[in-house]
Amino acid sequence: MDNPLINKDIAIIGYAETKIMRRSGRSIYAMCAEAASKALAYAGIGTTDINGMATNLPTGEAGNNFWSNYLGDHLGLATEWTQTTDLGGASMTANVARAASALQGGYCDMVLSVTADGTGRRDDQRSYRSEFRNPTGIQGPPGAFGLLMTRYMHQYDLKFEALGKLAVAQRNGAVVNDNAVEQMRKPITVDDYLTSRMISTPLRLLDSVMPCDGGNALVITTTERAKKMGVKKMVHPVAYSEMVNFNVREQTPDVTETGFSVSGPKALDRAGMSADDIDMFHPYDDFLIAEMLQLEQIGFCGRGEGSDFLLSTDISPTGGLPINTGGGQISAGQPGLAGGQLNLVEAVRQLFGEAGERQVPNAATGMVTGIGVIPYVRNWGTSTVLILERG
Repeated sequence: MDNPLINKDIAIIGYAETKIMRRSGRSIYAMCAEAASKALAYAGIGTTDINGMATNLPTGEAGNNFWSNYLGDHLGLATEWTQTTDLGGASMTANVARAASALQGGYCDMVLSVTADGTGRRDDQRSYRSEFRNPTGIQGPPGAFGLLMTRYMHQYDLKFEALGKLAVAQRNGAVVNDNAVEQMRKPITVDDYLTSRMISTPLRLLDSVMPCDGGNALVITTTERAKKMGVKKMVHPVAYSEMVNFNVREQTPDVTETGFSVSGPKALDRAGMSADDIDMFHPYDDFLIAEMLQLEQIGFCGRGEGSDFLLSTDISPTGGLPINTGGGQISAGQPGLAGGQLNLVEAVRQLFGEAGERQVPNAATGMVTGIGVIPYVRNWGTSTVLILERG
């Protein structure tokens, strides 16, 4: 299948995010408005220049059939193309590809990709199967990922020191990230990770994200228009792949096998790259074990080799494979389903060369991933991979 993005005719020309807060008391609309206004200001445009909008369904808006209409109205946008994607934490990486298709098809000229979320309630989905989970104490993602870790430990050698190293590296990024949640802007050690309390054995507190409030936005247009505008910095989405409902036909699937085993290699192939060509990795990180599985199944290392790979690789901003340089959701905070664009914004910031103390030297390429939904007895239901290249 040909890759419609590889000709670099699409450009990300602006980005922004709000400060992430544990409990802000702000509405989703207010956070979207802040992120949108900052992103538009960065790109040097106004609301009348935007005629396309991409968003996702925040947790508290699951029953709102008119979310995109209300959001666009609140932001003062009259759009000719509008996309609301319901792939959970994978939605916003997916929206870059959807926006690219709309721009290439001539349906719009300038897209605002905007989202925000917070610490509101979450409705159960059919795949959640609460009758099986809740009575046995598997309440939500920590229980599911605790079981996933247990299965991985049965199959492979899981070295907790490796996950600790990953936790420390990401926390170091949050310490120098002014937008990270205040409670997480303190350095930690591997020993802090190893001694943090168990949440769902063997999953620890420092394996997990902190639910927070926040919003973020990107401005996406055609490269031709960006050049006519005199844009000096741009980032091209050069490849994308997604897998939804991986292993759905298997009655007893291996819970450690994910859709990244399909979407990862496909994205790299579409970009004409190998894992060695990726300068930095920004994986969706609701739990540390999810990052290790992605490293293995996308192709940075082999199955069961994630621990040794992390222990032997410098994953700091100046290392061989920087990972989630801004802290990721694990340390910057997870603003609900808006967390799916958090790492994407950081990747764009890095490729613009604007990451300050955590800047990756000479970063030219980056990979960003998304994860969505945790079905019963299977791994996460959506795996998206987006590859970016500096313009």
